[in-house]
Amino acid sequence: MKRALFTIMTLIVLVSACAPAPNVGAITPPYIETGIDPDSWVTVPTGEFPYGQHDHMTPVDEYQIMVTNVTNEQYASFLNKALAAGEIRIGEVEVEAGESVHIADGVAGYYPGDEFHGYKHEEEIKAGDKLYVPLDEDGLRLTYNGQSFAAIPAYANHPMTMVSWFGASAYCEFYGLRLPSEVEWEKAARGTEIGEDGYALPFPWGTEIEANNANFYSSFDLFEKMFGKLGNTTPVGFYNGKTYEGYETQDSDSPYGLYDMAGNVWQWTGDVYEDQHYRYLRGGSFYSYEVDLRVWKNNSASPTYYSAAAGFRCAQD
Repeated sequence: MKRALFTIMTLIVLVSACAPAPNVGAITPPYIETGIDPDSWVTVPTGEFPYGQHDHMTPVDEYQIMVTNVTNEQYASFLNKALAAGEIRIGEVEVEAGESVHIADGVAGYYPGDEFHGYKHEEEIKAGDKLYVPLDEDGLRLTYNGQSFAAIPAYANHPMTMVSWFGASAYCEFYGLRLPSEVEWEKAARGTEIGEDGYALPFPWGTEIEANNANFYSSFDLFEKMFGKLGNTTPVGFYNGKTYEGYETQDSDSPYGLYDMAGNVWQWTGDVYEDQHYRYLRGGSFYSYEVDLRVWKNNSASPTYYSAAAGFRCAQD
């Protein structure tokens, strides 16, 4: 019964996440420079932190993590380098998710598969070429001219989206990095502080959320004025205390200085849980209500899943 309920709730969340992508061809937003460097990293030190809704003290070894999500410009650069190195291909790829199989036109690369035990409801993730990014769907902020990739200029410093777990993991691995685990992601998002009420931070910046803390559904940022209540992605590091065209943001980084750990886009994490081959995402998105931006909330999907509201950042030991 619990598993069935979890499946239903997961489906509800993902259906909401699969709302129509903002039509990037209909409106060209302004390019906004936030001043936050997407190539910057921080070190999260060894130590315990309060994990999950019930603040279970959990040890974590030292690691490094990106200050922002990977941007469209960074991902385009990766695709060009990987294409030149022969590590990806362009064309048709079979996408298999459970009993659903379809052919997509996009960027693909090899994945060695997951260990399979044949348990009830366990999905087999076979070795083979996997879709990284579809090239024929609205919402992609990259262009491909037959030889090379480029970010749409207005979206160059927005988070890379429409990328599957396979595509996110491949980016990290190409540079000798990896996706953060769920535990690492949450520590980077909330830190170690316990408040006067005896609880850890529910949001990266504190205990309350206001419209100009993060990019979420109906938060009334600049892009909602252009695209409506569903909004759009904002540039990485947008909520840093600056004022953009009259819109004043609050400085909403995490205790370790990470931006967009709540809202903007869901973020893939790296855990491959035995016998259940969906993957987890963290952080909420511009499609999410503010309650889903709390640091312990998660989402799950097949590693083949991609969305205009899902991206990632990398970590390393």
